[in-house]
Parts: sequence; C-alpha cells; structure tokens
Amino acid sequence: MMSENAFNHRLDDLMVAIEDAIEDSGLDIDYETSAGILTLTFENDSKIILSRQGVMRQLWLAAKSGGFHFDFSEEKDEWICDSNGETLTQLLNRCASEQAEESVSLVF
Repeated sequence: MMSENAFNHRLDDLMVAIEDAIEDSGLDIDYETSAGILTLTFENDSKIILSRQGVMRQLWLAAKSGGFHFDFSEEKDEWICDSNGETLTQLLNRCASEQAEESVSLVF
C-alpha cells in the first residue's frame, strides 16, 4: 500500500489534471475543489463528486449511475474501479457523458 503522503500527492496531481482537462475541453462543466473533494456540476445541475478516502487509499466517485471505488494500480499506473475494472478515465467520461447528455472525452 502506498504511503499517505504519496497517496495525497498523487490525488492532488489528479484533481488538478481533471480540472485542466475540463478547461481544455471547452465543455460547460463547473468544478470546485474543497477539502480534497472535487465536485463537477453540469448544466442540468447534476453532479459528479470525487473524494479521497485516505485510510483506505482509495478514490471514490459518486454519480447519478452509482458510487464507485478506485484503487491505484502501480503496474498499470492507473486508478482502477474495484467493482468493474474500468479505469478512472473511462468511468468518469462515461458518467460525465450520461450526465451532460453529450459526449464527454476528458484527457487527464
């Protein structure tokens, strides 16, 4: 298991990368980071919330379609959903597309 410091550093970098990807996409998605939680708000006021779970060294994603837990795979250098094997990029883009009601393809 990665150290708490490494986990927090990795998550800080990830949150900034997602914010940058939203800015670069030109999509109308608002975002706010507060206390380690990144909230994405879509035009229809639906939200996706990404939160860090330090004790478990997981990233949790809450969307209209459900809640998902991600573990970091050193081997794949990716956050992987523990229930279905999707990467964070795949799952976030799928959920964001559903909620935005248009194709979302964030690269981070």
